[in-house]
Order: sequence, then C-alpha cells, then structure tokens
Amino acid sequence: MDDDGRYRDGRSDFVRGAKDIAKVAKKQVGKKMGRGVDKMADEYTKRSYKRFEEEDDDEDYGGVPSSNDGGYYRNDSRANDDEGHSDSTEGHDEDDEIYEGEYQGIPRADSGKAGSIDGVTAAQGQQFRDLSAYESERRKDQEELAEQYETILQECGHGKFQWTLYFVLGLALMADGVEIFVVGFVLPSAEKDMCLSEPNKGMLGLIVYLGMMVGAFVWGGLADRIGRRQTLLISLSINSVFAFFSSFVQGYVSFLFCRLASGVGIGGSIPIVFSYYSEFLAREKRGEHLSWLCMFWMIGGIYASAMAWAIIPHYGWSFQMGSAYQFHSWRVFVLVCALPSVAAISALTTMPESPRFYLENGKHDEAWMILKQVHDTNMRAKGYPERVFSVTTIKTVKQMDDLVNLGDGAAWHQKWKIKLSTLFHQVWSNFLTIFSPEYRRTTYMMMAVWFSMSFSYYGLTVWFPDMIKYLQKQEYHSRTKFFAKEKVEHVTFNFTLENQVHRQGEYFNDKFMNLKMRSMVFEDSLFEECYFEDITSSNTFFKNCTFIATLFYNTDLFKYRLVNCKLINSTFLHNKEGCLLSDVSDENNAYMVYFVSFLGTLAVLPGNIVSALLMDKIGRLRMLAGSSVISCVSCFFLSFGNSESAMIALLCLFGGISIASWNALDVLTVELYPSDKRTTAFGFLNALCKLAAVLGISIFTSFVGITKAVPILFASGALAVGSFLALKLPETRGQVLQ
Repeated sequence: MDDDGRYRDGRSDFVRGAKDIAKVAKKQVGKKMGRGVDKMADEYTKRSYKRFEEEDDDEDYGGVPSSNDGGYYRNDSRANDDEGHSDSTEGHDEDDEIYEGEYQGIPRADSGKAGSIDGVTAAQGQQFRDLSAYESERRKDQEELAEQYETILQECGHGKFQWTLYFVLGLALMADGVEIFVVGFVLPSAEKDMCLSEPNKGMLGLIVYLGMMVGAFVWGGLADRIGRRQTLLISLSINSVFAFFSSFVQGYVSFLFCRLASGVGIGGSIPIVFSYYSEFLAREKRGEHLSWLCMFWMIGGIYASAMAWAIIPHYGWSFQMGSAYQFHSWRVFVLVCALPSVAAISALTTMPESPRFYLENGKHDEAWMILKQVHDTNMRAKGYPERVFSVTTIKTVKQMDDLVNLGDGAAWHQKWKIKLSTLFHQVWSNFLTIFSPEYRRTTYMMMAVWFSMSFSYYGLTVWFPDMIKYLQKQEYHSRTKFFAKEKVEHVTFNFTLENQVHRQGEYFNDKFMNLKMRSMVFEDSLFEECYFEDITSSNTFFKNCTFIATLFYNTDLFKYRLVNCKLINSTFLHNKEGCLLSDVSDENNAYMVYFVSFLGTLAVLPGNIVSALLMDKIGRLRMLAGSSVISCVSCFFLSFGNSESAMIALLCLFGGISIASWNALDVLTVELYPSDKRTTAFGFLNALCKLAAVLGISIFTSFVGITKAVPILFASGALAVGSFLALKLPETRGQVLQ
C-alpha cells in the first residue's frame, strides 16, 4: 500500500510538472509566433502589386503567397493546390470553434492581440477604461487598418470593379451638375407662367444653393454613421421625387419648395461620391481617378445645356386643362433633368457598401466579402480567374456601443425616438471632432480655401452671363428708332412693333390688331377712336398719353402700362391674363444663353484632362495653388471684355483654368480626414462652399452695369488668398488613406 501511494503521488507530481512545462512552453511559443507574425506582416506591407502585373511572376505563381506571408494571409499548404480555391471553405480542426460565416469562406476577424474568447473578455473590460486611453487604442487600430487596407487594395488591383463604380457614381455627380443649371434655364419661361417679379426670380435662383448647403451638411454627417451607399441612395431619391413634382406644380411657392427640397437631396452627392470612390482606390491611382470622376460634373452641365436648347424653345410641346393647369415645354425640360438622378439610383443598387466603412464600424465579415468581390472581379477581367484572394483576417476598429436597449416592452415610437436622438448626437459629436486640436488647423485652413474658391468662382460664373445680357441690352438699345410728331390716320398695324420710341404723335382711327409690341414707348401722344385687339407686349409703356373713345379688346395693355395717361370714354374688354414682362423676350437671346452655358462647361474639358494626368505627378498642393494663381491673373483680362464675344472667350478661359483647382481641392479634402470623419468634414466644407456661392452671386451681380472693377478686385483677391493658404496645407500625395 505504501508503495502504491508513493507511486500515485509521484505520478501526480509528474503530471503537474509536465503541465507546468507545457504552459511555459506555450507562452514562449506564443511570444515567438507573435513576433514572427508582426515581422512577416511588416514585410508584406512593403510589397507591391507588381507581382500580379509581370509575366515572369505568372510562371512562378502558385495560387497564393508562401507560408512566410505572416498572420494576415493564409499559410496552409492547401491554398497552393491546382484548383486554386480558398482554404477557408475547407473543414477546420475539430477542436476549433465554429463561428457564423465560416461556411461562406469568411475568415475570422482579427481580434487585435488574442483569440476570440480573450477578445470578448478584453472588450468587456474596455467600458471601465479611461476615455482617453480608449481613443488612443482606437486611433492605433485605425492606423494599423489604414496600412493593411492599402496593402489589400494593392492585391485587389485596379480594374473592372473600379471602372463600373466610376460610371455609377459619375451619374450621381452628373445629377449635381444638372441641378445647378435647371433654374437658370427655366426662369425666362417660368416667369411667364408664374408671374415672377424680380425679387422672386432672384430667390428662385438662390434657393437651389441654399438647399444644397443644407443637404451637404446633413447627408455628409449621416454618411459617416449609416454608410456611404445607403445615404447616397436616400439623398438621390429625395432629389428625384421633388424634381419630378416641381415639373407639375403650378404655383410659385410650391415650385420654390420643390426646388429647395430637390437641392437638399442632391447636396449629398459631392461629399459622398468622392469619399465613397476614394475608399476603393489605391494611393497611386487615387488622385488621377478622382480627377477623372470630376468630369461628370462637366457632363451634367453639357447635358442640361443641350436639353434646354432642344426642348424649351419648342412651345408646341405643351397642353393645358382649363385655365388653371398648364404644362409648357420648360416643364418637360425639368422632368428630363431628373433622369440622371433616377439612373444613378438604379445603378447604385447593384453596388456594395464601402468596405472601409464596414471595417471602421467593426463589420469584418461584410468588408471581407466585398473586398473579395473586388479582387475576383478584377482578376477575372484581367484573365487570371484562378488567383485566390489571400487575405485571412482584416483589422477592425474597436467600437463603442451608444445605443440604449429599452427592452421588448417599449413602444415603437419610443424606440425610434431614442434611435434618432442617438444618431443625432453621434453625428453632432463627429462634427465637433473636426474642430478638435488634432484637426482644428487643417479645418480652418480648408474653410478659408473652400470659401475663397467658391466666392470667386460662382460669383464670376453668374456675373459673366449677366454681363453678356447687359451688353446685349446695350446693343439692343443702341438700335432704337425714334419718331417725333408723326400723324397717322386710318392705318391698320398688324405686324410686330419693336424697339421704337414715339413722341408727341397723333393717331386717329387707327387699328392695332394681332401684333406683338416689344420695347415700345409712346410719350405725350394722342390716340382718338383707335382700336387695340389681341395685343401681346413686353417692356412696352404709354407715358403721358391721352386716349379718347378708344377700345382695348383682349390685350395685355393693363392700366399699369399706362403711366400718367388720361382715359376719356375708353373701354377695356376681356383683358388677357398674364404678367408684366419687363425683359426683352427673344428666342435668339434664349438660344445664346444655352450656347454660352454649353461652351462654358465644355471649356473645362482641357483643364480636367491636365489635372487628372498631373495630379499624382506634381502633387495636390502645387496643382491647387498653381491653378488658383493662373485664375487670379486671368481675372485681370476681364477688364478688356467690352463685347459679347470677348466675354464668352474670357468665360471659357476662366472655367478651363479654375477646374484644376476644384479637382485638387476635392482630392485634398478626401485625403486630409480619416474615414470615420471624411464625409462629415467634406459635407461641412461643401456646405460652406454653397454659402460662399450665395454671397458671391449676390455681391457680384449687384455691380452689373455699374462697374467691372469691384467684381474683378473681389475675385482676384479671393483667389490670391486661396492660393496662398493652399500652400500651408500638408501634401497628401503618396500617403495611405487615413
């Protein structure tokens, strides 16, 4: 018995000793493996995608990288078989825990430092940590993710997937370009239907910018919380719906509201589109292809100009139901302008969410599947369908749960109220972060550059057409014919009377029938026993005239066209319902407006091409500052624009030069802010841009016909300040996307 007891005691000691040795060995092996993983991961990040592009490498390609690739990629020998399939779809060790998504081939998420059980335990302990420590750890995760994500994009390559997304997002950007031009093109026709006064026309022209200002801020903030794709779909849907309604509403107030809501919807396109597309581009492709994307804004302007030219002058394309409802050709144009937004919605439903957004929000499996889709799509298009997406785990950023669980017994409206309140606080907190000490200087500098660029660009681009109209009016008035002390009796006028001034005339028993009066003025004249029938007039007035026994039948010569006139035994019957139009109504002038806008948008094509080709070669800052300086110099040539053709040429010159600044500014904004704050910052800066546009348009147009010096001085000064401040910003060329 004693021997047996000693034997059992010795055996127990032996077992305990073996376990202790195993634990120590396990710890040492874990440390060595951790160092090896880190070392191999660092080596992998130094690679480039050239191994997929060179033919020599194709001969040595064995399906996936070798086992020396480290912890982020597969090192199982099964990945190198002839079939070239992913080993994540194979069975796993019986001792491994089965997790949701493994049957789809989705690899485990990188817990950061330990296994899944240790990761859960560590996550539970995070809530007790100090907030600064949490933010520091989160920032470290983001830095690791940025480096790894860039490496993964290198492996996915640039190909069919990115080009498909390019055209889809281009439609959304095209819709934004169309929205800018819609109101300006329909105003000459809409003012007749809605009896718009000059203040109403001005408000209608500015309301789109105000709507886009609100939309950029709101949708930019939401895109960082609920996703780029989902937010863009919502914003484009709002734009499409209200653009459709604005085509049919009759009143000025309802039309104004629809255009405002349409502007709010489309306001989210620019900040979301550039952020969304940038997260699928590797750093050596980012500047160039974001610049190519800017071309769709130009295409939107060309589309709007061409459609206006083709549709609005066709006044026969209309119908009416009684006297209350009218649908004229300009409404057809408004309807056609909603098509790019509708097409963008349809195409966007086929595209995935940004994987970078998913990784920033802890959704590893969804991001992995999208990146695998990008890789497989590009490889199949390049003729390498056997190549395997070798990523096994991707870094995800630690999350903080801000939602409040009310339980199953809470009412639905209480749950929605809490969700919306939480979402609002998250968006607002994210917005305040861009003014934190870390980003404050960058944000203030970018605000100044965006404001100065927008103030000068939009101010001048609206000032140009107004100056052209002013020059047209000056030339028109220079051809005015004057008649004095004429006596006309028993004459029938049945042809157009235009651009004439009659003073101290006498008209006896004359008939004015079925004619148009354009810019006609009768001063100190006598009309006795005259007859006016079916008269349509614009900018026509009778001043200090006397009408004796005169009949006005079915005319628009209302009493407010008769200035200080005497009416003796004169009658008005069946006056036309309409508006007092003070501007010259001429189809040729309308065609000229469309043609000038067409040329102005087409002129930016050379600048777009140059900026796209040079963006990654000379850098964002040189492109931005250089283009701003040249634009500033070109402003001084405006002083020599004393004719219509000279003003058109200068408009094209300024547009072609300044577009490079906008392209560089868009790329720089995307790259200066981290992914979880990118659309928030871009949306805020774009909203500031629209505010500056409103100020610039209001100030510049107030000097039309007064002086050229002030608008030129303002524009040149703003561009000079913008180019100087741009050089103070950090260069982002060649950096990974934060």
